[in-house]
This record gives sequence, C-alpha cells and structure tokens, in this order.
Amino acid sequence: MTLRPALLALALVLPLGSASATSPPQKALTMQEVLDASTPDDWRALDPENTLYLELAGGRVVIELAPEFAPQHVANIRTLVRAGYFDGLTINRSQDNFVVQWGDAEGEDPAKARPMGEAKAKLPAEFTRTSEGLEFARLPDADGWAPEVGFVQGFPAARDPKAGIAWLAHCYATVGAGRATAADSSTGNQLYVVTGQSPRQLDRNITTVGRVVQGMELLSVLPRGTGPLGFYEKPEQRVPMLSIKLAADVPEAERTRLEVFRTDRPAFARLVESRRNRRDDWYVHPAGHIDLCNVPVPVRAAVTP
Repeated sequence: MTLRPALLALALVLPLGSASATSPPQKALTMQEVLDASTPDDWRALDPENTLYLELAGGRVVIELAPEFAPQHVANIRTLVRAGYFDGLTINRSQDNFVVQWGDAEGEDPAKARPMGEAKAKLPAEFTRTSEGLEFARLPDADGWAPEVGFVQGFPAARDPKAGIAWLAHCYATVGAGRATAADSSTGNQLYVVTGQSPRQLDRNITTVGRVVQGMELLSVLPRGTGPLGFYEKPEQRVPMLSIKLAADVPEAERTRLEVFRTDRPAFARLVESRRNRRDDWYVHPAGHIDLCNVPVPVRAAVTP
C-alpha cells in the first residue's frame, strides 16, 4: 500500500490495549500497521464538486475545498474556476517558511485586472463558523492557540466551546483567501497555501477555504521571491498556471482518484496514538503529546473494488 501523508487529521484517541501484571506489555502499533489493518470504511473518496486541480508544468496539485467553513468563498471560487478565471495566471509569491500565493498579478490595477465575470466582488469575512452541528474529533493534548483542537472531515480545526465557534487552523498545506487590510476584502481570486511552519497566528484573521491533499512538493520547492513578503520582482520570475479546474468538470478518465483516511473512525484514533506516543525501537523517550499540525492524514490512490 503506497501512501502519501498529506498532512492533517484525528479522532478521539482510544486505548491501544492493556497488559496484566504477569504478561509482557503489548507492542504498540506503528502507523503503517494501523494502515495495513484498515478497512475500506476507514477511507473516503474526494467529492469532485469540492476538488480543484491546479495544473502546473511540473504536474497536478489536488486541493480539497471546505464549504463547511467558508461556503460563500468556496461558491465564488467554483464560479471563478468554471469561468476559466485562473487559467494562464501565475504564482506570484513564494515566501520562505510561510506561503506560496497565486492569482492575478495585475489585480490591484482596475484597468489591468482580469474581469471576475459572474463571481461576487464582495464577500463577508468567513474567519469562523458556529461549532453547532460539527462532528469534531478532538485531540487530547493542550494547544497554545485555541481551547480545543482536532479535525473536522480531515481538516485541522479548532474551536472555542464557550463562544460556540470553530475555525480551520493554519497548518502546512492549508489554503486560504488572500485579503487586504479590511476583513471583508477577500473574494477567493487570490489564494495562498501554507508552505512553512504552521503560522497559527493567522487563525481567525483570514478566510481558509481548503487544503492541498496531493502535490505539495510542486509548490514548496518554488524559487523564493526576492521582493518584500516573497513576491517575485520581475514578471519572468512568476510561475505560470496552465489551468485550475473542478474535478467534476474533468472527464472521469483524467481525474486523479484519491482516498483520504477518515478522521471520524476508531482506526484514525489508533493512528494518532501511534504518532503521538512513539514506541517503536528507535525512540528512547516517547513524547506522549502531539501538535495539531503534526498529525498526518494519509492519502492513497483509490482502491478499485
């Protein structure tokens, strides 16, 4: 089974078993052993209506959208994508240990900006949502940025039970909608992906719209921009995007068929514990703790029945 740890996920941690005083302790499962023991019900297919294919000269980047957290931005992104808005635009920023950003490099000049067509030019900020109705798989460990952290449908998330709100966390591969100073100045026509060490200070300050599930290696190795904030200073430095399409609009034979490990299943709880408290022979001191952004969510090629 060939797997790609894409980056995020969890469910309630379950005990791995106990040993009596007279029997030797049970050897803890490794992550690979958990995956090898998984069943088809422990995996889910990506929804084509919520999956983007960003095509670069070097290959395809697969992005899963999160309409549960940013419904208006995701709807606007779908409209832009279906109109071909991003096709032929460029990646304009690669800031070391932070983000890669793409969109219309001339977008700040109304005379040169690419028209957005039927997409909305004004959206509300979608920094948080109500936590009511969310199936939240909570991590057992404390977090410095939120009262509780865990996963919602594979996305790394946080919540504040007292305030009754939840939000997506800025972990590696999280995709967000770039904005100006005003909180409601994002429309989804400028997108970025986290390529650095989880800038959680951005949580609840910007609208997050999804995550990369495959192809991060194509983005994280892009040349760093030499301008302020990692922007490319010369047009020839920008990285062309061939297109961005919804998987639903791509012929089935041309789709990248992937399955993501479900974060609402007991198997995922065992996977989390295998990473949280490493007991394989190499480790001398198991940590007994794991950070939200260090929990992997495995991704694999879809298994044909």
